[in-house]
Amino acid sequence: MRIGLLTREYPPEVYGGAGVHVGFLVPRLRELVDVDVHAFGGPRPDAVAHQPVAALAAANPALGVLSADLEIAAALGGVDLAHSHTWYANLAGHLAKLLHGVPHVVTAHSLEPRRPWKAEQLGGGYRISSWVERSAYEAADAIIAVSEGMRSDVLACYPALDPARVHVVRNGIDTEQYRPVAEVDALERHGIDPGRPIVTFVGRITRQKGVGHLVAAAHRISHDAQVVLCAGAPDTPEIAEETRLAVAELAAARPGVVWIREMLPTPEVRQILSHSAVFVCPSVYEPLGIVNLEAMACGTAVVASDVGGIPEVVEHGRTGLLVHYDEEDVPAFRSGLADAVNEVLGDPARARAFGAAGRERAVREFSWANMAAQTVEVYRATLERR
Repeated sequence: MRIGLLTREYPPEVYGGAGVHVGFLVPRLRELVDVDVHAFGGPRPDAVAHQPVAALAAANPALGVLSADLEIAAALGGVDLAHSHTWYANLAGHLAKLLHGVPHVVTAHSLEPRRPWKAEQLGGGYRISSWVERSAYEAADAIIAVSEGMRSDVLACYPALDPARVHVVRNGIDTEQYRPVAEVDALERHGIDPGRPIVTFVGRITRQKGVGHLVAAAHRISHDAQVVLCAGAPDTPEIAEETRLAVAELAAARPGVVWIREMLPTPEVRQILSHSAVFVCPSVYEPLGIVNLEAMACGTAVVASDVGGIPEVVEHGRTGLLVHYDEEDVPAFRSGLADAVNEVLGDPARARAFGAAGRERAVREFSWANMAAQTVEVYRATLERR
């Protein structure tokens, strides 16, 4: 079985959860089937690189994406099945289905109808990305949702889909790469005091990840704790400036605010997570939330919003605490975040118990080997139906 796996992000050019997913999944898939990776970006030894055409460099970015998709579709002759990740690669998979007569499987990492703020970043390109996603999903031979919550969202957004075509294969975590460590040199290098409690956020600066809610809530988080924001890659200049002003106001109001603006390498993230008293995920939309698995695998208690697939990862009262998110009552959400974080900070023994249970759950239930085997089963079932 030869699979054409299509993705915008692929190591080392990874900035989001879909790229992390593909980066870990592909090596495990290659133990089971032949995989040709087609990715955007620069040359890699283990993937075919594709770039938007130069003539579209000044156009809306969505048009450049489509041009790269045309090139990918043309390169897929000879595969048995195309498997695309995110709208950036969905059109390539859809066109491969039409051009080469092969089945197309989509992994649903997020949904354009659930991310209206993307219009800030893409402008009219958001209408293009939405059209691409709908066209690809409704024509796909199978869809893999990364959580039960995501499956429900897929069927709600695209009711024309046959529910039997929508499968659940949850994201995984490499529990050797993400594990508790004792080293503290990365903390010291970034001005974090390993001797004081640490409250940590790791993620992109985007509406989806809710960093603004955490920054607002942090005014009420115990001043005995440090607030460490590993937050970079802003979606737009506007949200970058909005975040800068909010963090500056926070730093003026309380001690111990550390903002690390670059995307850190895994060994440094691992150190920060390992020494954190609590990791906070304030996302307003999250199909699963790999970052919560990363924190859990490092033995860290988690406080997270109760959106999307997060409750399938963070077990309330056992591996952390969930806070209800209601877009109609943002002040209550922010207050709830602060209260939950303070609750965990106030009971170090319980925080350690949350962390130990989270690590155990990550190891037991979220193996990439299991995820790869389930993905191959979807491939086989899809090919058999053809």
